[in-house]
Amino acid sequence: MISFVVPAYDEEWLLGATLRSIHGAARACGEAYEVIVADDASSDRTAEIAASHGARVVSVAHRQIAATRNSGARAAAGEKLIFVDADTIVDETVVRAALAAMKSGAVGGGAAVRLDGALPLYARIVTPLLVRVFRFADLACGCFVFCTRAAFDASGGFDEGMFGAEELAFSRALKLQGRFVVLRECVTTSGRKVRTHSGWEILRVLGRLAIRGAGSVRQRQGMDLWDGKRREDPELAS
Repeated sequence: MISFVVPAYDEEWLLGATLRSIHGAARACGEAYEVIVADDASSDRTAEIAASHGARVVSVAHRQIAATRNSGARAAAGEKLIFVDADTIVDETVVRAALAAMKSGAVGGGAAVRLDGALPLYARIVTPLLVRVFRFADLACGCFVFCTRAAFDASGGFDEGMFGAEELAFSRALKLQGRFVVLRECVTTSGRKVRTHSGWEILRVLGRLAIRGAGSVRQRQGMDLWDGKRREDPELAS
């Protein structure tokens, strides 16, 4: 069985579309599946929307996405795990490619990513470059990561000491277990971070990560880009 694990915090506006896309892709692939939404102390209708879309809700209060993903995975029954962020749309093509990769012996992987909606110029330029860098480095973007249950257990899951970039550490941990692939097939994720944070804010966080390495993401302070209060997306407000 395939287990889709969706970490969510205050995602009532976007979660429904994500879950509809997962159901549509999974049914088209014709394999048994389940959808688990790990609701991380949401204060809105996230849990209600998840249940109304046929997902099993796992309620946690970590306020940290690595721990929330791990909680969802621990509750999952599938031999294949696909982690999809609550603001990300998948289709049959990318899900089928992920399943084919695991059936051919890959322990896990990721996919190409595009951002939705209107984007500032720098994001339109940088995003395709980052996609190529991630593929060259064999690293998964956090919005879509897949792996076998055996590889997840052997790797220890997502590093709960990290408050950002945990998907990069998880990619490296999975590669120690076997073949890791970054698919050319694409998912579409929300561009809200680049719409609600300035280029300078994003550059400052990425620069700190580049200079200080993993130590910069092992504390909650300064991690508002990932862990801060949700800012209103102008596209949803319009």
